[in-house]
Amino acid sequence: MVYKVWHEYFIRLEKINRYTIGLKIDNLFIETTEHLFIAAHKNREQKGFYLAKASDSFDMLKFILQIAWEIEILDVKKYVTLSNHLNEIGKMLGGWQKQTKTPQRSF
Repeated sequence: MVYKVWHEYFIRLEKINRYTIGLKIDNLFIETTEHLFIAAHKNREQKGFYLAKASDSFDMLKFILQIAWEIEILDVKKYVTLSNHLNEIGKMLGGWQKQTKTPQRSF
């Protein structure tokens, strides 16, 4: 799980970075996960709302991670490792959103 990878990086950040940008990233991971969990337990009509919230949190997570890399809080190897995991999650989230927007066919 990508959060486990992030957590290993998070606990090793310098204190000033851990309690600023690191904490923001950690909170965005948790927020995204919460929205996905809620979406999984809602009916079709309600899923879209929570998936949109998850997508917004997820996009912000990727953006803040990029900033952390650009200001050299995360090295290239760590950033690439997280990015690879996040790219896969993004594909799954996009597919789930598409599936909920497309009317289901009855056979």
